[in-house]
Amino acid sequence: MALVLELKSPICPLNLLVSGWICESLTVEVHPGEDITLFCSNLSSSPTQTDWFRVINGTKPSCISSMYGPEGEASYCHGFQSEKFNMSSNVTTVFLHIKQVDLMDSGLYFCGFYRKKHTVVGSATELIIKEAADQLMDLMPGILGALTALLSVTVVVLAVKNRRLERASSLKLQKERNKNVDPDDLNYAALSFQAKAKKSHRSGPQREPEPHVVYAATR
Repeated sequence: MALVLELKSPICPLNLLVSGWICESLTVEVHPGEDITLFCSNLSSSPTQTDWFRVINGTKPSCISSMYGPEGEASYCHGFQSEKFNMSSNVTTVFLHIKQVDLMDSGLYFCGFYRKKHTVVGSATELIIKEAADQLMDLMPGILGALTALLSVTVVVLAVKNRRLERASSLKLQKERNKNVDPDDLNYAALSFQAKAKKSHRSGPQREPEPHVVYAATR
């Protein structure tokens, strides 16, 4: 992934940077292996020498690259190879492309223009390369969110599975109980139930017929 940053602010004399005073700076954090492009507005209306510098821990600025005018060929200072750094320019903008940054590329970057026997620069960019531990901390919220979602799904699945197991166990137990019951006992229970049902449907106690005595008179 490539990042493109623009440096633009009121110009500052280079000697103020050397003495430790920075006009205005922007902090940018990137990860190792990424590409980044810095660029600043061209402060000169006519072709002039343009340079890119880097400051590490407040030390004296180190030259990165230099070119004369938009159509000039860039040259690179000691310790900065063209395979990693690429300086280019047009009428309005000066660029510095850095390939696959690493921890050694951390520092304060700015471009300078030679005008009226002085080198002036715009604002600076503090480039911070984040280590693996910092990258892990950046990923922690996403990791925790994914783990929380996964845990929630797992709890729901386990609850459903447990309910199904309980239901299957209950049905199995009921079947085992039915197998252990003697069929004769079932028939006897059924007959007893039917006998009780018939008794419950009977009316109240029947009266015994009153005896009728017939007397015959004899003469």
